[in-house]
Amino acid sequence: MCSFFLCQTGKQAKVSMGEENQTFVSKFIFLGLSQDLQTQILLFILFFIIHLLTVLGNLLIITLIFLDSHLHTPMCFFLRNLSFADLCFSTGIVPQVLVHFLVKRKTISFYGCMTQIIVFLLVGCTECVLLAVMSYDRYVAVCKPLHYSTIMTQWVCPWLSFGSWASRALVSLVDTSFTFHLPYWRQNIINHYFCEPPALLKLASADTYNTAMAIFSMGVVILLAPVSLILVSHWNIISTVIQKQSGEGRLKAFSTCGSHLIVVVLFYGSGIFTYMRPNSKTAKERDKMISVFYTVVTPMLNPIIYSLRNKDVKGALRKLAERKSFSHRQ
Repeated sequence: MCSFFLCQTGKQAKVSMGEENQTFVSKFIFLGLSQDLQTQILLFILFFIIHLLTVLGNLLIITLIFLDSHLHTPMCFFLRNLSFADLCFSTGIVPQVLVHFLVKRKTISFYGCMTQIIVFLLVGCTECVLLAVMSYDRYVAVCKPLHYSTIMTQWVCPWLSFGSWASRALVSLVDTSFTFHLPYWRQNIINHYFCEPPALLKLASADTYNTAMAIFSMGVVILLAPVSLILVSHWNIISTVIQKQSGEGRLKAFSTCGSHLIVVVLFYGSGIFTYMRPNSKTAKERDKMISVFYTVVTPMLNPIIYSLRNKDVKGALRKLAERKSFSHRQ
């Protein structure tokens, strides 16, 4: 049996297993999303545009909320945290993917892979909880407007945000520890475009049942619990709107809730498919394509759906644009 220390070394080390020498890998090689050169160039252009929109959109939201005092509300506080999480999520994965579209050999070091998984899990899990917290905030605002100021206080919001990051750090630590406690000998080709636990488990040279069950259990906590809260919150919001609002108000509420639920389906649906099904040793192209939704697409959509459709945020953006236009005329 190999020790955990040896598995972490990242150097080429040989350990005798009976008559066979086993070599611990020091780096991993990605197969990526495609092996065709023209397809990779097209994917590079597409991913670059999406990443640029993601960075600009989320930076804009963070800047607007920081500059405009009218946006210093609980909802905008969570929006700022979500935008920061989206920035970390996208920049932790997409730049490397862009580089790999342009090179023939797509490699990452053992420690680099470990770091990427830690960041991916930490930020991804935090985003799961933030989306649920934001849905709860909207539920309180719509269904309990008279109690909103007493429930979502200036002390509650920071603690909810801190709890989102801290509790998900524990989930990240558990999944990463279980994944990298396994020995990885010789097999170092990952049929994926970034380091993700399910893809990495297929290379392990030991029984992965306990690790797969640990990841599945964490998935129940980090995926099913938040998505249940989101669905219940939206159900109550829609029910309240139907009872109290006019036809125009109902249409607006349905439009907003529908947009939010699209993000929920893309983000949580793809995550649930990846992390909450029996582990298979057979690598599938479908798994990589599904991962694109929660690593690339939703960080771009979140600023549009959760922020730029908010009338207060749009008002702040309009005021900023008018201020810039006035300063240029001066």
